[in-house]
Amino acid sequence: MRLANMLKEEYIVENLPATTKEAAIDILLKLLQNDKPGINITKIKELVMEREEIEDTSYGRGFAFPHARTDEVDDMYVLVGISRSGLVDRTRDDVPLNVVVLLLTPSHISRLYLQTLSAFASFARTEGNLEKLANTASKADVIEVIWNSGVMVEKELTVKDIMRRDVATVTPNHSLKMVANIMFKNRLSALAVIDDDGNLLGQITDRNLIQAVLPDYKTLISNLTYSRETEPFEELLKQEDKLTVEQVYTKDHEIASLNTRIVEVAGMMIFKDLRRVFVTEGTKLIGILLRKDIANMIIRG
Repeated sequence: MRLANMLKEEYIVENLPATTKEAAIDILLKLLQNDKPGINITKIKELVMEREEIEDTSYGRGFAFPHARTDEVDDMYVLVGISRSGLVDRTRDDVPLNVVVLLLTPSHISRLYLQTLSAFASFARTEGNLEKLANTASKADVIEVIWNSGVMVEKELTVKDIMRRDVATVTPNHSLKMVANIMFKNRLSALAVIDDDGNLLGQITDRNLIQAVLPDYKTLISNLTYSRETEPFEELLKQEDKLTVEQVYTKDHEIASLNTRIVEVAGMMIFKDLRRVFVTEGTKLIGILLRKDIANMIIRG
């Protein structure tokens, strides 16, 4: 099914008279109330803003996807607002927020809701789509732009729907100091190791860093009174510019393709106790899927 089939003209505002995302949400909820007078938009807004408190739903690239699963509605509703001048809300990529897509769904149709969110994210990632929407003159034009994009609401969630495309990477000749700096700055526990052509070689984890200075860690664990003349972490500080990724990284990792079903990856993560799976095209690294992202997508939307 095409994403455009999810839209109705009566739920589109092609020129939002709002300056903030919250004000845009109010306008879109008013549209719904006008069509469904008995609906409790106060309760719905509380749930939408509660979700915003947990994590800002501004996606970047000029789009935001506020949403909520609530049995205050009996069907899925997709409401779209377009700001010509851009909203004042701060965004993760500093691109002004121009398009607000509000998704509301009851709990019993959560799968379609997740797939619709994914389809809108795919639409937002395509260069030029933001500009096309910003230049529309009518509600019908908005639907036509989304129709012409060809974006589909797929039957099943796949890796491409949830994966992160910005992957922190290092090469074998990078120093462990650089690895530690990148991990600390980005709050990461692992980095992908690639060659100069972007081919995935393996990964280096925080565990690898610790093992680099405790090569005899098994002896240390079995005998807590074991001591060395030199404190091992002091040794690392002395050699952090000399030790390289190539000396400690591991080739023990799992991969998936763009079209691998999320349920398959989730099963593999549970069975093998994995925190992450790298996404490749051939041997090229193109993304990463984290276990916590699957949990967040399923539980929080």
